[in-house]
Amino acid sequence: MTTSADRLTSVEICAGAGGQAIGLHQAGFRHHALVEIDKHAAAALQKNVDQRRDWKWERENKAVLHMDVKDFAKNPPKFEPFEIDLLAGGVPCPPFSLAGRQLGQDDERDLFPTMLDLVKKIRPKAVMIENVRGLLQPAHKFAGYRKDITRKLETLGYSVCRWDMVESADYGVPQLRPRAILVAIHGNYYAEKFQWPTGESKQKTVFEALKKSMAERYQHAQNLYPDRAVQLAAIHERWKEHARRGGVAPTLVGGSKKHGGADLGPSRAKAAWKLLGVDAMGVANDMGDDIAVDRDLLNEVGPKLTVKQAAIIQGFPEDWHFEGGKTARYRQIGNAFPPPVAKAFGESIAEVLRLGPRPEGETAPSAISASGSHGTDDGQGAFDW
Repeated sequence: MTTSADRLTSVEICAGAGGQAIGLHQAGFRHHALVEIDKHAAAALQKNVDQRRDWKWERENKAVLHMDVKDFAKNPPKFEPFEIDLLAGGVPCPPFSLAGRQLGQDDERDLFPTMLDLVKKIRPKAVMIENVRGLLQPAHKFAGYRKDITRKLETLGYSVCRWDMVESADYGVPQLRPRAILVAIHGNYYAEKFQWPTGESKQKTVFEALKKSMAERYQHAQNLYPDRAVQLAAIHERWKEHARRGGVAPTLVGGSKKHGGADLGPSRAKAAWKLLGVDAMGVANDMGDDIAVDRDLLNEVGPKLTVKQAAIIQGFPEDWHFEGGKTARYRQIGNAFPPPVAKAFGESIAEVLRLGPRPEGETAPSAISASGSHGTDDGQGAFDW
C-alpha cells in the first residue's frame, strides 16, 4: 500500500472525468492540477474529489481547474524545476484519428505544442502522453511529427523511454482499446531503468465485467413489472448465453461536440456488440432514471448498456460519478483513458522516480532511449515553438 510519505506529485491536462487521474492516483500520485475545459467533465471531477476521503489532498489544494489548457499553459503555477514528478495528459485524439480525418498538426485541436510548452515551463521529472493509435499507424504518416516531438523533449534534457502501442485489454480492461503512449524521463533521473508494463496474462471478458450489473438491471425491471418477469428472465438468459461465448468488447467511441452521440460506435462495432448480445443502437437509462423496458431491455438484439455499464467496460470504479445528461455522461466515459492502463504506467514511472536523482557528477548513458518501432522515425520538423 502506498503511504502519504511515498506519494509523488502530478499535473494533468485534458483530464476529462478522471480516467487517467484515477489510475495515477492509485499508482501513488497526488494531483496538483487537473485541467479540463468541458464543464460536465470538470463538474464530475470536482464532485468525485469532494466526496472521496482519499482525495483530500486534491480537495484542499483545489486541484480541479475548469479552463482551457491553452490558457493554463500561458500562466501555469510556479514550480521549481523537478518539483513536479509527472506531467501527464491525454491530448485530444481527433487530429490523429480516422474520424477526425487525421489532419495532425494542421488540426486546430492539436495540443501537442501546448503540452511541450508546459514541459518547458514546469520542468517535471517525467512526462506521459497518450493518444489514439492513429498517431503511430500507419508508421509513415506522422513520422516527421513524432520525430520533432522527440527532438523537442531531448532538447529539454528528456529521454523518450518508449513511444509505442498499448492494448488496453491486456491491462484488465474488458475492451479492445489500443492507445499510443509516450513516456519520457529527464536525464537527471534513471530513465534507462524504466520498464514498460507487461499487462496481465488473462483478459477480462464482457461477461465477467457485466454479469453482476446486468443481473441487477433485470431483477429491478422484474420487480417493477412482475407481469413481464418471464419475458425479462428469458432475454437475460439469452444475453448470458451470448456474452459467455464472447470475449472483450469493441472500442467504446465517445464522440465529440462536433460529431457523434450516445451510441456504442460505428457499424463494425455495433456488429461486434450484437455477437455479445448487446444492442449498440443507443445507450440505456440507468436504474435511477425512468426505465424504458421495451427499448432498453426487451428488444430483439438484446439489452442496451447503461452509462454505468459503459464505465465498467472502460475500467472505471463502479461508484465513480459522471455529470450532465446521458449523452454528456457517456461522452465522458467514451473519451476516457482507462484507469487500469494509467495505473500500470504510473507504477512503472513511480518505480524510476523513487530511485531519486543521479548523484552529482554522474551522467546518463549516451543511448538510453528505448523508443521501440515507433519512436525512432526520421522526418522533418513539424512545428515551431
